[in-house]
Amino acid sequence: MNLDRMKQTYFAETAEVLSEMEHLLLEIEKAPEDEELINALFRAVHTIKGSSGMFGVKPVESFTHVAENVLDRLRKKEIDLDGELSAALLACHDHITALLDLHRKGADEPLDEETEARGTDLVARLERYGAGVRRKARPDAAGETARALGPSGGADEGDEGVGSANWHISLRFKRNVYRNGLDPFSFINYLRGMGEIVNLMTVLDGMPPLESMDPELCYLGFEIDFNAETTKEEIENAFEFVRDDCQIRIIPPHGGIELYKRLIHELPENPMSIGEILIESGTITRSELDTVLAIQSEATAGDGEPPRIGEIVVERKMAAREVVEAALEKQKQIRAVEERNKRSMRIDGEKLDQLINFVGELVTAGENVKQLAAQNGDNDLMESADRMSRLIEEIREGAMNMRMVQIGETFRKFERVVRDIGREQGKEIDLVISGADTELDKTITEKISDPLMHIVRNAIDHGIGTPDVRRAKGRPARGLMRLHAYHETGSIVIEVSDDGDGLDRERIRARAVERGLVAAGQQLTESEILQLIFRPGFSTAEKVTNISGRGVGMDVVKRNIESLRGVVDVESEEGVGTTVRIQLPLTIAIIDGFMFRVGELTYVVPLDMVVECVEFAREDFQGMEGGSFMNLRGSVLPFLSLRDFFMEDGEEPARGNVIVVEYARKRAGLVVDKLVGKFQTVIKPMGKVFGDMHWLSGCTIMGTGEVAYILDVPRMILTIESLVEREGAPV
Repeated sequence: MNLDRMKQTYFAETAEVLSEMEHLLLEIEKAPEDEELINALFRAVHTIKGSSGMFGVKPVESFTHVAENVLDRLRKKEIDLDGELSAALLACHDHITALLDLHRKGADEPLDEETEARGTDLVARLERYGAGVRRKARPDAAGETARALGPSGGADEGDEGVGSANWHISLRFKRNVYRNGLDPFSFINYLRGMGEIVNLMTVLDGMPPLESMDPELCYLGFEIDFNAETTKEEIENAFEFVRDDCQIRIIPPHGGIELYKRLIHELPENPMSIGEILIESGTITRSELDTVLAIQSEATAGDGEPPRIGEIVVERKMAAREVVEAALEKQKQIRAVEERNKRSMRIDGEKLDQLINFVGELVTAGENVKQLAAQNGDNDLMESADRMSRLIEEIREGAMNMRMVQIGETFRKFERVVRDIGREQGKEIDLVISGADTELDKTITEKISDPLMHIVRNAIDHGIGTPDVRRAKGRPARGLMRLHAYHETGSIVIEVSDDGDGLDRERIRARAVERGLVAAGQQLTESEILQLIFRPGFSTAEKVTNISGRGVGMDVVKRNIESLRGVVDVESEEGVGTTVRIQLPLTIAIIDGFMFRVGELTYVVPLDMVVECVEFAREDFQGMEGGSFMNLRGSVLPFLSLRDFFMEDGEEPARGNVIVVEYARKRAGLVVDKLVGKFQTVIKPMGKVFGDMHWLSGCTIMGTGEVAYILDVPRMILTIESLVEREGAPV
């Protein structure tokens, strides 16, 4: 057993549960009466506590136990969720995260003074809500049974249950109890200290005829109706010293069936046997389970199939059949989860990257074989090469899908950011997330997190006003922010929107002139004015805060997004709000490309961005206004001659082709010399010597060993747009 690997799995899974815990806390703030959310939060904390105890992470285990007790009271509605408790629980999440980080670094025993002081302060805050009331391993089951099945009977009239409104205790003492120095009635008297004995009936069925009675033997049994706010385990413990000399059966008040079924349903999905499920829910006690196992063991020694634990529990009337059936159903759910877990596994990121690199080399080798087969004209070899190419493509798709993750996990990180910054600035903001199941390359999700953080923080700081300001403008007091993701033309689009005041174009222009970013008399389109916010050193903040005002951030956002071969755009309407739109490729490793030639060089564009190809004669372009527009079936299409753009010498072919590309809802034409066709493209980074060639996003190695250059389609479209704006669109 590799303990180090198991420990890494513990860290990874606990991090996931912590993320879920934070999300649930933020959702509960919006819906404090939602019992499902509160129960899910309790299970999350219980899971952290249990797994931390299993791996000996004592600081986390002991601290989460305190938090668990508070959540136990919260879900039982003994306390209400207020702002102070919500803030304390979020601080608990942060403290648990810090404790895990310390343990990972081997610095949790003893804790440093700052961490220990923070933990002590949080425990003190939690104890105001009764955090230290119970210290049992399962406070939920035992405690809830005590209150729900207490003196009043605990259940509504008409609920199907066991027995009456009181506990019922059936006692049968063994014959030698007196000889062992024990007085049965003293234990019954002990019960009076725990509650009220409503009715006691002495059972004389075991009494022999008077002439054969032995005064040193006990023949008595008792049936007791008992009213107390207690648990089954505590009642059983009252007979601890006489347990070997008696048989005891404890039946809870009516309403017990539904309560135990609910407790079983709320248990975490951890691997458990049927007996453990019944114990965890408080249905039976540990000693009762030991008795059941002993009975089963004795039956196993004989002939025939041994009885099942559930059958013995029901037969011995330790629990109702409905409760045992609920436990069996829970066990099926747990096994289903285990089966799902067996079908999935965690893969080290570096190993996955290595696999992608090998697949990339395989793609290149496959293309080489395909081209050699075509050159040799060997039909059988070409057929085999095509079949191999299809298999390689399937392997590539499978490998790439392994790196695809949903963006929802990235989006959820901003729930806490919006809440904390909003409260810090006195703003009320709702965050709405949509498209969370949209998938993209894991590498991109890691690199897009920081740019999104800048955009979200700026939207809160600059966009959404305080409740008083919004009311004064006739708008709702609560602001609204949206995070939305969707797929479009082979890419993923991420939109960050707010319903704030929008961007003031005149103010942006004035600040740009003031900082020397544009000339005073320079003519700018509205989109160019909005793009100024991405210039280095630009800021419209009147004062520097811990969030904005230093003129750094949005330029870094644009640079980071462009490094991922993406584009960022902004739309804004004063008094309505602002939307920042980011468009990114789904993957940055291997793509389906469309290859073409210009002069002596070969180029590639992503196939997903190609709309169509149109063949033309060179003279068809003569006389077109500025040579930058063409009529494509009645619509105006801006185009760019790549031969002119790349300053290629040599004779032009008599006929050429226009590749119509689309990105971010914008279309343009690229005039090329020759179309080659589809090509599986392994993207290789460009060296520093190509740093000024922003229109290149990378290169790839063809099967012949030649280098093909990958065009940055978003950059090319922006270049064509700038040429169009200078020349003016045709009327």
